[in-house]
Amino acid sequence: MNSIKDARHLYTAERQAYHLERPGFRINELTLTPSQEVPWHCHNTVRDTFYVLEGRLRIFLRDPEEEAQLDPGDSHAVEPGRPHRVTNGADAPVTFLVLQGIGEYDYAPLA
Repeated sequence: MNSIKDARHLYTAERQAYHLERPGFRINELTLTPSQEVPWHCHNTVRDTFYVLEGRLRIFLRDPEEEAQLDPGDSHAVEPGRPHRVTNGADAPVTFLVLQGIGEYDYAPLA
């Protein structure tokens, strides 16, 4: 799959900060308003592990189709190669961590 190394220009987040970035692993914190989302994509080598700090997060997955709703303290892992889309699941902002690794980060946008 065609992928890019930095996808921040493909979506808008209320806030985005990297807490740790080292070869093969990073921790990214995002805040999404109710109208924001990270569109359909996948990663070729890294696993995304989502951990909600505040609000409600919805993760839509394909192959097979699945939906995960996460509240504060909940986590969910998405394996490499599995298409997913991340949205706010409530009427207030959601803040969450994404632990990404182990491997070289990439972002493959999907239609």
